[in-house]
Amino acid sequence: MVIPPKYAVSMVVETLKKNTSRHMSKKFRFLKEVYWDNEGIWSKGFFVSTVGIDEAIICRYIQSQEKEDTGQTKFEF
Repeated sequence: MVIPPKYAVSMVVETLKKNTSRHMSKKFRFLKEVYWDNEGIWSKGFFVSTVGIDEAIICRYIQSQEKEDTGQTKFEF
């Protein structure tokens, strides 16, 4: 899964868990009997990791974003 930098990973995970839980509960009614305590079917935590990206790639990405950002700030209203 790729999450654009403008979105917080925690908010994307929360939305994903909330929506899948809602859909699964509607489709599989027995889940309400199994998970009766309203805590939901998902655990509270989550794990996020980046794989295959080293520090040099991240630095180049940040530098390219800085160049894009300076171009966008040329216009003042």
